[in-house]
Order: sequence, then C-alpha cells, then structure tokens
Amino acid sequence: MSRSPSFRPRKPPRERGLGGSRRPQPHFRPRKPPKEPASKPAQPRFHRRRRNAQGRNHEPRPRLRLQATGLVLVALFAVLLLRLWDLQVLNAPKYEKTVAAEQVRTVTIDPVRGDILARNGQILAGNTTTEEITLSRAAAASDPGVISRLATLLSMPVSQIKAAINDSSYSNYRPVPIMQQAPLADVLYIREHALEFPGVKAQLATVRDYPQGDLAAQLVGYLSEISPKQLKALSSQGYQAGDLIGQSGMEAGFQQWLRGVPGSENLEVDAQGNVVGVASKVPAKPGDEVVSTIDLSLQRTLQTDLAAEIHALRGTVPLGQLGVATAPGGAGVVIDPNNGHVLAMASYPSYNPNWWVGGMSYAHYAELTNPSAHDPLLNRAIAGEYTPGSTFKIATATAALDTGLVTPSTIINDPGYFQIPNCNSAAGRCRFHNAGYESLGPINIVTGLAASDDVFFYTLGFRFWINRAKYGETPIQDYAEKYGFGEPTGIDIPGSSIGQVDTPQLRALQHKEDPAAFPDGGWYVGDNLEMAFGQGETLVTPIQLADAYATFANGGTRYAPQLALAAETPSGKVVKVFKPKIEGHVNLPSTTRQTMLAGFEGAVDNPIGTAGYTFAGYPFSKFPIAGKTGTASVKGELPTSLFVAFGPVGAPRYVVAVVISQAGYGATGAAPVARKIFEYLMNHPVPSPKLPLPPPSG
Repeated sequence: MSRSPSFRPRKPPRERGLGGSRRPQPHFRPRKPPKEPASKPAQPRFHRRRRNAQGRNHEPRPRLRLQATGLVLVALFAVLLLRLWDLQVLNAPKYEKTVAAEQVRTVTIDPVRGDILARNGQILAGNTTTEEITLSRAAAASDPGVISRLATLLSMPVSQIKAAINDSSYSNYRPVPIMQQAPLADVLYIREHALEFPGVKAQLATVRDYPQGDLAAQLVGYLSEISPKQLKALSSQGYQAGDLIGQSGMEAGFQQWLRGVPGSENLEVDAQGNVVGVASKVPAKPGDEVVSTIDLSLQRTLQTDLAAEIHALRGTVPLGQLGVATAPGGAGVVIDPNNGHVLAMASYPSYNPNWWVGGMSYAHYAELTNPSAHDPLLNRAIAGEYTPGSTFKIATATAALDTGLVTPSTIINDPGYFQIPNCNSAAGRCRFHNAGYESLGPINIVTGLAASDDVFFYTLGFRFWINRAKYGETPIQDYAEKYGFGEPTGIDIPGSSIGQVDTPQLRALQHKEDPAAFPDGGWYVGDNLEMAFGQGETLVTPIQLADAYATFANGGTRYAPQLALAAETPSGKVVKVFKPKIEGHVNLPSTTRQTMLAGFEGAVDNPIGTAGYTFAGYPFSKFPIAGKTGTASVKGELPTSLFVAFGPVGAPRYVVAVVISQAGYGATGAAPVARKIFEYLMNHPVPSPKLPLPPPSG
C-alpha cells in the first residue's frame, strides 16, 4: 500500500513527571550515550536541571539560606554575651588583679638587724645611720656621662660603678647604692650640683656598726653578701641575692634571731617601668637583740693582757729553750664551770669588723690576707688546734685512778727517764726523759701532777699498754673523749674544730690517706707512752681545754660552751632563753677528784709545782686556784705554751685557759696571762646578767 508523501509516523508521547499529564517515567532508566559519527564534529551536550521526586530543584531556596544565617548570628551573639558575662561578672576580680599586677612591682624592704649585746647591755654589734650615694639605672642609661663624673668625684673606678649598675641583686625599681659612709664634702657637692648628677642622690641609710672595734672581733663575727651556696640553702626562707648575712661568730650563729622579717612595698610603674607612686606598703619587722654571756670589761682585760704578753715574748729566748720565741698568735678563754657560759674569749692577732661594712677595701683585704699577719680572721680560741702537752694529763690521771691502775698512794720511781723493757733501739725509741732531764725519785700521782713529771705518766702509759687485756685498747683515750677532747664542743657559733686524740685507728687512717707523710700506720708501746702525756698526734683547741677543766672543777658535768643568754625584742620583751646544755659526764669519785685536785693546787702554790714561781706572791688565801701547765713539743719550732686553771677552789666560778704558740714553757709563756686574769677577777667579779639564768637541761 502506498503512502501519501505528507504522512509522517507519529512519535510516542514524551513521558512527564507526576505534575504532567503523562505517566511517570521510571527513576532509573538506563540511557545510552549518543553515538557520534566519526566524520562529524562533537555536538555540545545540553544538561537539564535534575528534579527530585516532587519535581523541585535540589538547591536550597533563598529563604532557607536566610534562616540558617540567622541561626548562626544568634549563636555567635549568644557566645559573645556569655564571654562578656564571664569577663565582667564571673572572673572580673581575677582580671582586675592581672591588670593591676602589670602596673605594680613589688620590692623587698630590708629589716633593721638586731643588736648583739654584752651581758650587761653594752653594744658589741649594732647599727648606725650613714650617708649613702645612689644612682638611678634609668638616669645612667639616658646620660652615660654621669657615671664618669660620679667616679671622678668619688675617686673610684668607672668599672666599679658600672658593675654596681649591672648587679642583678639590686632591684630594677630602686636606686643602686654606689658608696656607703660617703664623705660629707662629696654629699654636699652632689646636693649643690644636682643638674650635673642626674639620678644621683645622697640619702641616709642604716648600716652595721661595731662600736668596740677589734674587741671580741672573732667572737662577734661579721656580715657580708650571701654566697650562691648559702642562697641555694636558704632561698626557701625568703633570702634573696644581695642580702647581707652573718658569716662568722655570733653574727652567723644567731642569724635567725638577728635578721628580722623583711617587709615589702608595691610600687606603681608606667609602661616604661618608671616608678610613679606607691600602691601599698608592709613595713619590715626589726630583728631581735641577742644578749651574750660576755663581760665586756673582762673581755678587754683578757684581750689586752694576751696581746701584751705575745709582744713581750717575741724575739726573746725563753728560759731553758734553744731558740727565739716568735709567738705568732694565741688565744685565751674564760668560762663559768657551772653552766658553760663564756665570759671572755680572745684571739690574737685580731682585726676590726667595721672593715666589712659597705664592702672590704683592697688595703684592708691585703692586710687580712698577708701571711705575716698570721690570719687575724681565725678564731684561735675555737678553731686553733694545738698539741696539749701536759695539760692532757687530766685524762690520763682520771683513767688511771678510776680504773684502779693506780691508787692515791701508789709510788712510782723517777730516775729521770723511763726505759721500755726489752726494747730494741734499732726498732725505735726505747728511753724517754723528763723535759728538763730532772729526777724526782719515788713520787705519787699528786706530785706527778704538780711537778708534771713525765716519767710518772710514761709509766702509766706503759702499764695500760701491757694490761690491754684488762683495761682495753684505749682507756686513756676513752676518758679524754669524756672530757671533750676530739669531740664537738657544742658551742653555739660556727667554725669550731673538734681536734683529735691519738689512737691506733687514727694512725692507720693517716697512713692510708697519706703514706708518704705517715709511712708507718702501726701503734706501738712508744706511741702509748707519748699519748699518755699529751704528745703524738693529739690536738685540742683552747675552748676544749677550758671545757675539760671546767668539767673537773664542777665535779664531772661537761657543759657545752655557751655565748648567748637570750633573744629579746628591741622593746625588751624576751622571746627566747638559751638554756645551758649538758654534753656529757665524767665519773669523778671523791677520792679520785680530791687526789687530782691536790696535784692541780700543787702546780701553782707548791715550790715543786711547774707554775710555782710564776704565782709566787699570789694571794692564795684570798682567791685559791688550781691549774696545770703544758709545754707541747712541735717539730722544728719552739714549744707551744699552755696553761689552764680554775678558782676559787672551794666554789669555782671561773676557768681560764691560755695558749700561745712558739712561746716556750707553759709556766713562762701562758701562765703569766692567766695570773693577771685571776687577779682582775679577784677585784672585779663578773656580775650576774640582767636576765635570770635558767636551770640547766640535759
């Protein structure tokens, strides 16, 4: 059948979505990509906007966008409100403090240091006001020329001023101290030429002062800037770099009482760090006064007599000595045997502690460190170590009587020497002589002590040696320890030495540590003999010597030497009482004590006594004393001279110990000083302190 040319086949109707009149098209209908004829260029593809099942576009409508944006803005506004509420309500005080802290700087106010007083109120260490010249760091930075002008005026190196400015121990918000105790002429010149010295001020400052000069200098001590080691140990107690702290003597021993409590000042500063005002201030609390046991008049007498005797001895040839006395130094101590109170303590040579105030000068430092000065800073009374010689016989005699080695009636013959039985001289020393080669014949322990007979004590040392199975290896050393030899004294200031007592253990240790100096670390009978009369390796300090005889004088109680009675506020309120401290006891039965006492009395008031001629004419009936001389041999030097005594014998109140190195016999070197002290005390008894003395503890 033929068709008309106008006839065209009808295309199937296009399917529409649900909104159309035609039936819906399947959602997933595969579409074949159109095939492009190889010969024809690619035709552009036209993408239609896809619709969802409802026939709507996938892009959100503008209305939804506005709603979302609004919600975000509301949320941000809410967060902002919460933050403002946190800043202005919840944490406002904290942030106010933070802002204030950025505008305020806190600096420390140093307290006024407490005084050190003698037992009756005289000032040993106090404070005084002085003119101090300071320089502002800001002024030095803006006008560096002021440093050179100030250095020229004060006659000091420019480097010294620059070092002070760069010293971090000074606060950035305080003027830097350049000179203390400034001359009045310099102070007036600065005030009259203020424009020439911007940032330089002369103002009053409080500084330490030692009004007694070199009197009791080593006992009182001195101040200087805290060291890094001290700062590390004390930083938890509020110490800061640049603080002054006690370095010796009572200044160091009672630092916690003398220091006081630092204050603080809150300074308002501007953005450049310049101080513009004071926000608040907490005043410093001054330190407490420390009342010492020292009697100032007795101290002056002891120090004067000791120095005079040393000067008198120098260049002389002491009786019976083969050499010239050089007497480079010495020490003296007076203590109360009933409580350990140190009534006077002298060390020679001495120095002036005011040299430390404001910084040590080069001249004074050179004077202190010059070898010919013989170390004035050393407190020989507590740190000088000396061979005790016959003063050590107190320990040997006590050991012999208390253990029963001898009795008061035991007789020992003195032919002038002691010969070690069956001794081979090739192996060592076999014969030991008296110091003067004298012979006393048959004597007991009373005469042995009075005449300081070496042969008698050699014999005691030998008998202890051959009876080691009965008495032990170290009976003499054990009693020496009870008297405090080779032991810490317990004194309340730093720097004291403990000395040493010669023992087999000490010799072995010395050999182990230094075989060249101590080639033989053994202990032999000769060592026991020398130790028994105070030679060998035994070393004691003058304060130990005084304390040992004080222990004997009071019947056997060893007190720690004590330098402080109490601490009190500047207004006089007692805040601390320092009680006597008992360190130990020595067994002294009546028979033992009376026997030894008779020997000590004979040493000074019997013609046979070693110090009999030194005390000739002394009024024993008015003020009886008992004592012991010591002459200690030192290799290559004149002997060390020692003397110690106590009195009045019936009720002892004073013990006097004197030691002078390289001065010869104890009777001719040290004993004359002790006699002068007892004569002084006879007419000037030490008064009771203004504070009541507490009972001893222990």
